[in-house]
Amino acid sequence: MIACSSHQKKILVFASSDIQVDNTQKNISVSEGTTHNEKELEFSGSDPITLNIQSPAGKFIANATEDGFYILNLQKDTVVGSYQHIGTESNTRISQEQLKLRLDSLNQLVLGQNVNADNKNYFILPGKISKISTNVKSKVFGPYTSIPSSFDATNIPEVYKFYTNQEMREIIGKLSPMLK
Repeated sequence: MIACSSHQKKILVFASSDIQVDNTQKNISVSEGTTHNEKELEFSGSDPITLNIQSPAGKFIANATEDGFYILNLQKDTVVGSYQHIGTESNTRISQEQLKLRLDSLNQLVLGQNVNADNKNYFILPGKISKISTNVKSKVFGPYTSIPSSFDATNIPEVYKFYTNQEMREIIGKLSPMLK
C-alpha cells in the first residue's frame, strides 16, 4: 500500500495589532494598532482554505487554494521580502558595484518591479495573501525582526526575510550614502 502525502498549508499572518483567531482558524480579526504581530496558522487536507477577515479596512476574504506556505498581510503598509541565501560564507565587504546592484534591486522591490515567484521575491499589498513556497517547513523572518547571527539554517529548506515598505526605504536611505 502506498502512503499518500499529506496536504498542508501554513499561513503566516502579519498585522499591526493583536491577531484574534477563532477555533477553526478561519475567522480572523485585527484592530487598529502600531505594534507588529505575527500568527502562524496551520491546516491539513487538500481542500482550499477561505479566511474571513475583519479589520479596520473592512471585511474581506483570503484564499489559500494550494498546499504551501503563505503570508497574509493585514498591516497598513505593503510588505516586501525575498529568499535569503544563508550559508557558511561570510562576506563582510562588498564592492561599490555590488552595492549599486543591491540598491537597484531593493529600489525595484519597494516599487513592486521585477517581483515574481521565480525570483523568489514578494510584494504583498495590505489585505492580500501570497504563496511564497511549496514547502511548509520554510522559515520566515517578518518585519522588525533580524535574522540572528546564531541562526542555524542546516535543517531549514528555505529562509525568507520580509520588511514593511517603510522599513525597506529606511534601509535604502542608510545604504545610499555609501555609494561613491
